[in-house]
Amino acid sequence: MKTYQFNTCLTIMLSGFLTASLTAQKKQTKASDYKSVTVFVTAKNTENKLTKTETLSFFDKPQPTEKETSVFVDPSKTYQTLLGIGGALTDASAEVFYALPKDKQEEILTAYYDKDKGIGYTLARTNMQSCDFSSDIYSYIAEGDKDLKTFDISHDRKYKIPLIKEAIAKAGGKLTLYASPWSPPAWMKTNNNVLQGGTLKPEYHQSWANFFVKFINEYEKEGIPIWGYTVQNEPMAVQKWESCIFTAEEERDFIKNFLGPTMQKAGLSKKKLIMWDHNRDLMYQRVSTVLEDKDAAKYVWGVGYHWYEDWMKNGMNFEGERRVAEAFPDKPLILTEGCAADFDQKLLTEWSYGEKYGMSMINDFNIGTVAWTDWNILLDERGGPNHVQNFCMCPIHVDLKTGKLIYTNGYYYLGHFSKFIKPGAKRVACNSSSNKLLSTAFVNQDNNLEVVVMNQTDNDVEYFLWIKGKASKITSLAHSIATLEIR
Repeated sequence: MKTYQFNTCLTIMLSGFLTASLTAQKKQTKASDYKSVTVFVTAKNTENKLTKTETLSFFDKPQPTEKETSVFVDPSKTYQTLLGIGGALTDASAEVFYALPKDKQEEILTAYYDKDKGIGYTLARTNMQSCDFSSDIYSYIAEGDKDLKTFDISHDRKYKIPLIKEAIAKAGGKLTLYASPWSPPAWMKTNNNVLQGGTLKPEYHQSWANFFVKFINEYEKEGIPIWGYTVQNEPMAVQKWESCIFTAEEERDFIKNFLGPTMQKAGLSKKKLIMWDHNRDLMYQRVSTVLEDKDAAKYVWGVGYHWYEDWMKNGMNFEGERRVAEAFPDKPLILTEGCAADFDQKLLTEWSYGEKYGMSMINDFNIGTVAWTDWNILLDERGGPNHVQNFCMCPIHVDLKTGKLIYTNGYYYLGHFSKFIKPGAKRVACNSSSNKLLSTAFVNQDNNLEVVVMNQTDNDVEYFLWIKGKASKITSLAHSIATLEIR
């Protein structure tokens, strides 16, 4: 009887403690608990660059009128959990990085990976063998070595591996890193060329699957954890650089018959397999073909996509992305590559360059994307190096002749997300009553609410940040992006 009474009392006490804890946690996230709004702004024709401009209070605000622009936020309605935001650590970025003096290297690492002094990147992608943003074409194995006995990543130890290690250290010891191949070795392909497309010969399917295992194991021996991998970069593009074609059916069958089982057999089933890794326009056709096959789908963690479908001059195809999110809600979405433009000196200061980042990121997150990866973190004054002259823009360029670092406004637009919205944050309901403003919102694990508001118009827009009957009046400057940190 005494034991029963003791256990009963203990159960009641624990139940009360858990109830109180849950009540306290719930209370922390109630809209009425938010008291202040701190505004950080980047705006055209101003000195504001991720600049703290004001701290505002909330006041009672009942039903808004149709004439009042409002950004509505409901922190009680939650959606996907953020995995991370970051950029690619390519051969090109690493080569440029190590061409700089130590003080400039430290500045770049701080700018990207320091969560307090920089924009706090937490995600990275790297290339498996050479890509266009390499100074040369290289492979990890000798020609004809289908058994991979000559597998050697010494090429990467010169620049890329050291940069990845430095980025991990500056990020606090953890960086979610995944890898992508641009092409199998030439002799494994139908065109006997790593460039210009071609397809993987059937007799090398198993060797190529084994190649992924070798790569992951060798990188992890270097002390670099690999979180995941994509099957093939841009599998429907015949490029003048490294490329390889996989139809939807070919990718499906390679995953279910070779890559998935091989990774599982090697004890690497927890590594995240990301399919597609190409543009939004063909996204639904590809994803439905693969994921409607349960034997392939069981190996797939999520769907990677790029934003280059606007090369057809049709703009970004968010509807293709949205259909995938609706049809396959159990497979996370991750933007695996975005580069705002081919290199153009004018774009170093052109405001639309950063706005493309903001517009895409807000739409992607609102559709359900859990992670967002920019392309190269660093390039030279020409947008390279690049062995096929495919020069591109990136957030930070360096003039190697002068050593000057050039921060584009793309860096600051990216920072309005990566600096404030942390891994583990939950997206919450958010929308603007006017199409003059784009918006998205997340609540971090510390319960801080982060709302991003972007204005692409030529005019300032006054609006109410409205949360469950409480509001704060804010002005969105013309051509600006703001992060509203609500505590």
